[in-house]
Amino acid sequence: MGGVWGILVAAGRGDRFGQPKQFCDLAGSRVVDRSCRLLAPVCDGLVVVLPAGAEWDGPGIPVAGGETRSDSVRAGLRSVPDDADVIVVHDAARPLATRSLLDAVLAAVRAGADAAVPALPVPDTLKRVDGTRVVDTVDRTGLVAVQTPQAFRAAALRAAHATSAAASDDAALVELAGGTVVVVPGDPRNLKITRPADLSVAAALLDA
Repeated sequence: MGGVWGILVAAGRGDRFGQPKQFCDLAGSRVVDRSCRLLAPVCDGLVVVLPAGAEWDGPGIPVAGGETRSDSVRAGLRSVPDDADVIVVHDAARPLATRSLLDAVLAAVRAGADAAVPALPVPDTLKRVDGTRVVDTVDRTGLVAVQTPQAFRAAALRAAHATSAAASDDAALVELAGGTVVVVPGDPRNLKITRPADLSVAAALLDA
């Protein structure tokens, strides 16, 4: 087999959102289906990581996720063939990610990076707080906000997850393992659905 495989992380229970947001309607399609349509044409195989007990009627291999995001990605990795060359990990909650963004991270890995992530400059002043009290202003020089899809050399991603560590994204685990992670320009439209109001914002971006 080999080639490019995708892991779509759609295992969230939606505790903050109020329901599993990946199954909500966005302009006539479920959020998760829009993310599937990004990965499926590019990947030789697709693994969709779902909440335990969820039924799946879309493309790819459905697997049950774990307690943390990292656990869910590890569950997906177990269904990716050993001879895969590149693995793309994408959050289902980013349904507006584009093919050009996916192509950019894949190209960076094919050029030699262990991992590639889309990133945007941080425009706002950052404060560290204790409760409601500001205790520090953080220098944002060199800081970026990272998105998905993220692409990985398959061996590097497997080695990073072999530690059973947890992180907010897979690139952080590759960093901890000593891998080379590069950034490509992110997309401001690549919104992550985290609150109910974000569905309206995403719908407006699609209309635009």
